[in-house]
Amino acid sequence: MNVSGKGAARVGIGGPVGSGKTSLLESLLPRLKAAGIEAAVITNDLVTHEDAERLRRKQLLDPERILAVEAGACPHTVIREDPTLNIEAADALDATFPFLDIILIESGGDNLASTFSLDLVDYWLFVIDVAGGDDIPRKKGPGVIRCDLLVINKTDLAPYVGVDLKAMFAEAEAVRDGRAVMGTNCQTGEGVDAIIERLSADVLFLDAADPVSRSLSA
Repeated sequence: MNVSGKGAARVGIGGPVGSGKTSLLESLLPRLKAAGIEAAVITNDLVTHEDAERLRRKQLLDPERILAVEAGACPHTVIREDPTLNIEAADALDATFPFLDIILIESGGDNLASTFSLDLVDYWLFVIDVAGGDDIPRKKGPGVIRCDLLVINKTDLAPYVGVDLKAMFAEAEAVRDGRAVMGTNCQTGEGVDAIIERLSADVLFLDAADPVSRSLSA
């Protein structure tokens, strides 16, 4: 679908360990494919390719469209301080697959301070989860505050961990001055289509007249 010749849009997915970043990717990829949006993935781990191998085993994409970057240190380094390795990986994907619409760059798990360099991504999501505690929004970490889209994952767990989900969303929206906050349950896919619609509008600049947008809402 990409006919711009300018390369794929680059979207970061960050968040703490265990928040469900890879599960979100696994939910997004088949829906992007169904919508006719061509995607590739770059994963970041400290010293392994574990997340990339997990995605390859799931056969959600051509394995050659999934690249892995080893941070070798604090995950901040390769997505914020010096994103050169990730930029090179994204450039390689663009060169090999010039039809790509979007490259999803998953950060290695880190704390609430994780942010993406805007030299690397055009837009980024930050994923937190209900099981991590309903006080996460109140802590106002840079990831929560600065991301383009905050995703509150594992919403189904709220009753089991004593979280008032409505209050958690209200606090998240308050600390973000009303900017986008969405909830997901990646086990059932709840909320994932809404994220794709947001990416389609905000990143790929598709509108309701576009056949891809229509397929998402059908």
